[in-house]
Amino acid sequence: MNNSDYYPCTHCGTVGLVDGFIEDTGGHSRGYARWIEGALERGLFGGAKRMGRPRRQIVAFRCPKCGHLELFATAEV
Repeated sequence: MNNSDYYPCTHCGTVGLVDGFIEDTGGHSRGYARWIEGALERGLFGGAKRMGRPRRQIVAFRCPKCGHLELFATAEV
């Protein structure tokens, strides 16, 4: 049993969220999505400016009843 077994869904109240993650398969990806601190700023070629900003891995929990996703930015990556 993990901690998500006790979290209620913030949408419908069902207890027992299912662990998961948001996959990133883009170029140079690490296989998981990351949260980057600060507002989105675009660089010269249209990509997001990321240099020097803290990054955290995103973990996801899905409600088995309504499908609502709860996302959390956890450990720094």
